[in-house]
Amino acid sequence: MGLADKAQNKAEDVKGHAKEGAGKATDNERLEAEGRADQTKAHAKDAGEKVKDAGKDVKDAFKS
Repeated sequence: MGLADKAQNKAEDVKGHAKEGAGKATDNERLEAEGRADQTKAHAKDAGEKVKDAGKDVKDAFKS
């Protein structure tokens, strides 16, 4: 996973936490749900990148 991808995913996760917190503080369920959705999206992207990296490692292991 590239450093830029990691940073982007982390930024989206942090943004989600902030939105969720703001939603809880203002009793705004929509904003809270958006925050949780942003976090889930970031975690899914991170997992996808890890799977891609693992596949690349397996491919490289067979080349050796």
